[in-house]
Amino acid sequence: MKTAKFLSSLLIIAACVLAGYFAGTLIGKAMKKNNDQSAGYIGQSDITLSDGVMTPEALLSMGRLSDPQLSPDGKKILYGVSYTSIAENRSCRNLFLCDTDGRNKVQLTRYAKSVSNARWSNDGKSIFFLQDGQIWKAPLKGNKLGKKEKLSDIPSGISEFKLSPDQSNVIFITTAPGPVKTPKDMDPALDKAQAYTTEDLMYRHWDHWVTEIPRSFVATTVNGTITTENSFDILGDEPYELPTEPFGGAEQLDWAPDGRHIAYSCRKKTGKDYAFSTDTEIYIYDILTGATTRIPMDGGYDTDPVWSHDGSKLAWVSMARDGYEADQQRLMVCDIEFGSTNEGQSADVSIKDIRQLCGSLDRDVAGLVWTPDDSHIIFNALTEGLQAIFMVDIDSDSWARITGDDWPYDFDSPFGYIAGGNTVNLLTSYNCLKFPTELCSVRVRSDYTCELDRITRENDHIFTQLTDPKSESVWIETVDGQQMQAWILYPPKFDPSKVYPAIEIVLGGPQSSNSQSWSYRWCYRLMAEQGYIVIMPNRRGTTSSGQEWKEEISGDYIGLNMQDYLSAARYIKSKPYVGKLACVGASYGGYSSYYLAGIHENTFDCFIAHAGIFDEAGLYYTTEEMWFPEFDNGGLGRGYLSGSPWSQYPEAVRHYANSPLENVQKWNKPILCIHGEKDYRIPYTQGMAAFNTAQMMGVPSKLVVFPDENHWILQPQNSLYWHRIVYDWLDKWMK
Repeated sequence: MKTAKFLSSLLIIAACVLAGYFAGTLIGKAMKKNNDQSAGYIGQSDITLSDGVMTPEALLSMGRLSDPQLSPDGKKILYGVSYTSIAENRSCRNLFLCDTDGRNKVQLTRYAKSVSNARWSNDGKSIFFLQDGQIWKAPLKGNKLGKKEKLSDIPSGISEFKLSPDQSNVIFITTAPGPVKTPKDMDPALDKAQAYTTEDLMYRHWDHWVTEIPRSFVATTVNGTITTENSFDILGDEPYELPTEPFGGAEQLDWAPDGRHIAYSCRKKTGKDYAFSTDTEIYIYDILTGATTRIPMDGGYDTDPVWSHDGSKLAWVSMARDGYEADQQRLMVCDIEFGSTNEGQSADVSIKDIRQLCGSLDRDVAGLVWTPDDSHIIFNALTEGLQAIFMVDIDSDSWARITGDDWPYDFDSPFGYIAGGNTVNLLTSYNCLKFPTELCSVRVRSDYTCELDRITRENDHIFTQLTDPKSESVWIETVDGQQMQAWILYPPKFDPSKVYPAIEIVLGGPQSSNSQSWSYRWCYRLMAEQGYIVIMPNRRGTTSSGQEWKEEISGDYIGLNMQDYLSAARYIKSKPYVGKLACVGASYGGYSSYYLAGIHENTFDCFIAHAGIFDEAGLYYTTEEMWFPEFDNGGLGRGYLSGSPWSQYPEAVRHYANSPLENVQKWNKPILCIHGEKDYRIPYTQGMAAFNTAQMMGVPSKLVVFPDENHWILQPQNSLYWHRIVYDWLDKWMK
């Protein structure tokens, strides 16, 4: 899209803030403790790497930057950094401030307890934030934060909040009793008894029994502390989650510019209906009358509503098919008209001209942001192994990719703009296989050429001790003659005359992507630093090569995507500098490890399966989100139970007849099985079954179970142990 409308509309604005309407005049109680460093404060690590090699300890010592917010005057960036203490087995997040070019960086807080959800006041003189599950406010005096005031007292705690545009109201997310009951619900005297009771499905989710569900409340300005007594629940007596578990947050609710209406995403289902459906809808709620209007979409997920600045339009992300969580993420927009908005009177809401934008872009959209004049929407999308920034013209529906296809980075959507002269700076964050999230500015010139300026360098004190590894994108021919993109990361100081062990990453999801993203759980640079070549193929089912490529995996787990893995293995093993090859993956990647172990014919030299599926029928009977196996296991949206183990659809019959357990007699290489005991997506008994079988078959194997972890390994010492186990295993069988 080469339209001057976008650039001219931004250049007339000297500095615009997307998230700058967060503010406050909420009055609370002053706290006596000031902003001096608290006992137990965790600061930046001073780790030294004497041999110049990155270690798991160095990975866990890195500062994790998040949630940047541009000041109302467009001159400062507020953001948080989390630091980890391995000895204390915890992390702590504090606030920082810098100019938009990265200069004059200061640390605003040095608390021993984490600070999150920090937002500017409208006048830029105060900061609102969450700490200890409550909302606080502190004045900003130059580059220092003054005494904080506590603004809320919610017994169940607050996980996130959003202030209304004029700061007179606030949405806060807390919890309410869920459908699963405990003994003390029957008799308070049974407070020492432990049991869970349910009479419907969806009784546990991700890593917890559903004794509580998230709920969203609205509080108006009060002469005192915000409590549940002077707030009201947006859903009233409706028994639903808001936001939707397990990963939904405040991004699922958005204040209209009028401060009276809230757009929110909700799946208004419970029990079995909830377990088999992805049908969330967008609703518009009137905080004065309680009236609720649904945007008529039906189908699957409708999420992430974002109002235009003038309140006349609403944009959101939508999936067309119910029960298919990997359907294409479409960009939808509609016009909104309000009737009377007098206080106490009903304000009719009219939904008009619902339409899809970027229909010709065969990619998944995410991270929607309106331009200041509401003429365009900026978003990100994965394409050919990179997460890029795009924008679309609202009127013409013409779209363009902003970040270059030769920029080896993953970009988030912008959090602010700075316009001046012949350029527009999009303030955003980015990361890659070589470094974690940092702030940056994408400078877009009038001729649509771009430059990238880095703003922060949070972990340079670690990376300056290291030699930067080389990464490259390659294209590999598949067994059916198509081209598959893959990333390869080489060890530092790679010498092609030497021979290196290699690791093939078999991806989770199964609908996800290997991109330039950084991970603290599966850090591919850390693998390369240990002397391994790492290949990351974007096989059938990945999300950056269009919907057809993505859908080829559904109902065909054992088909072309497995052959894609073997094609990538043959490609990397054909190189004279590659020796042994390991197969490593988590979740669906764990399934892939188990399955490939039975069909690889000595292609791989060892396997690692984290949270992997071993018995597909057993998983169907014990997982929680039933819509996932219903579609992917061969149901393909044909209807209720069409993807069940007793389904007669040919795809389902084939799927269950070819579970990894069916080929265990062909296992002949060492395998490491890892699982979290609180993993309710893929219960830990799957890892136990795989290990037990390997032991009975005489295959060298090891089982590691983390009692307090879910699908991921999150606690610092558990994570360090996980890394040591993984690299001990790789070194034992690969070196």
